[in-house]
Amino acid sequence: MVKTGATKATAEVPVSGILPSQALTRLIANGQIILSEPIADAQLQPASLDLRLGAVAYRVRASFLPQPGSRVQTKLDELAMHAISLSQGAVLETGCVYIVPLLESLDLPDSIEASANPKSSTGRLDVFTRVIADGVAAFDQIPAGYKGPLYAEICPQTFPIVVRKGSRLSQIRFRIGAATDSDAQLLELHKREQLVSDRDADISGGIALSVDLVGDKTGLVGFRARRHTGVVDVDKPGSCPIDEYWDPIYARGKHRLILDPDQFYILASKEAVHVPPSHAAEMVPFNPLVGEFRVHYAGFMDPGFGHAAAGGHGSRVVLEVRSHKVPFILEHGQIIGRLIYERMTETPDLVYGRDLKSNYQGQGLKLSKHFK
Repeated sequence: MVKTGATKATAEVPVSGILPSQALTRLIANGQIILSEPIADAQLQPASLDLRLGAVAYRVRASFLPQPGSRVQTKLDELAMHAISLSQGAVLETGCVYIVPLLESLDLPDSIEASANPKSSTGRLDVFTRVIADGVAAFDQIPAGYKGPLYAEICPQTFPIVVRKGSRLSQIRFRIGAATDSDAQLLELHKREQLVSDRDADISGGIALSVDLVGDKTGLVGFRARRHTGVVDVDKPGSCPIDEYWDPIYARGKHRLILDPDQFYILASKEAVHVPPSHAAEMVPFNPLVGEFRVHYAGFMDPGFGHAAAGGHGSRVVLEVRSHKVPFILEHGQIIGRLIYERMTETPDLVYGRDLKSNYQGQGLKLSKHFK
């Protein structure tokens, strides 16, 4: 547990915030994060831990959540259609739902809760993945004091993928108490650190991010995923030719884009983003009442993302976008999501970009690392 310094006259009080890499190392040493196999290289991130797939995937009829007091394995016994060994690698097909026990489990103290999210590369592959836990009736949420196994629900949407035991599709972040900065705190942080490139940022329930439909010197503004492609091996960066999986999109006329229903797009934010080492950030979808589109996968941003001292000078946020049911027109500069910033309990020993081989530091519009 991360605690403030305490004198003999006062009780120790937990510091609220996101736990950094060195605190996660302590949780592992204390048996509060349980690894069924030794930790892998780069599995520990500045403010999160990558979760690894176990040795078997269960094809199930439909997505589900366990009810309070029930176990995921009980549901699998009822709903699993067949089991697939991942020991030598296996293809997960689009439109199918798979449940995979993870190599990590938890024995959390009552002061620590957790939340999970797809890794950046997972979202950019349009792989819908969520973490579920025994007796927890919400995806990607792990309550304080949880003791038990973790499972990944995986449903590839556009590309069939190859995964194997040890593949990492999700990440988990641990926190003590309330960690999110208020709008007033966020404004002060923005004045000190310039969190986004627009100094007059829209701050209301987080910092607004808008879409860039002007593009680079060539006019490239994004990509639309092709259908009926080959497979993508999630563990093999640079193995897929871009033009066999994606169609480029170039700026046209009034800098707008018509989203076709149920097509998957990779776009970029107009703003460059900076996450100082004192904070972690997360992108949350914009209010769906303003249009029939959404950012498909909200994502974690580690301390140091876009930070100058860590090799970045602001990094644009890659947006995974879908329109539902009807075509929808996006305009350049239209708000598409908001960034919330959460305080770290202490500065991480690892910082994104400086201490890790970070794939997306200083990025502009960029596909996942699997494409060349």
